[in-house]
Amino acid sequence: MVNNQIIGARDTHLPPEDLDLVALRDNLLEQRLFRQEQLRQIAATARADAPGQRAVSQAEVRVQLAASARMVLADVDAALIRMDEGGYGVCGLCRRPIESERLAIVPQARHCTRCRQVREAGR
Repeated sequence: MVNNQIIGARDTHLPPEDLDLVALRDNLLEQRLFRQEQLRQIAATARADAPGQRAVSQAEVRVQLAASARMVLADVDAALIRMDEGGYGVCGLCRRPIESERLAIVPQARHCTRCRQVREAGR
């Protein structure tokens, strides 16, 4: 359950009317459960594989899926920690508020749209 005392006690740098922390936390917790279940299913599938070339290619796909799921899970966990510590909704680079529209779509976002675009352009 959400600890309203923690959420209410810290400044998220966003007006409360622009950011529904309860809904965002619920979304993050749902994502967390989904990724944990995804990782369990990937592991179970790997144990059930029969040897052979097809199994090797399937294993490669599973490795990539598991890596992606672990990355998203880490991002979700980090967002929940930021939420508890009062830094949620603040860009990790420019320290400005992350747009509420962006958080509604990607609640684990670490950066505002502008900083994300700059980082991606630099790749």
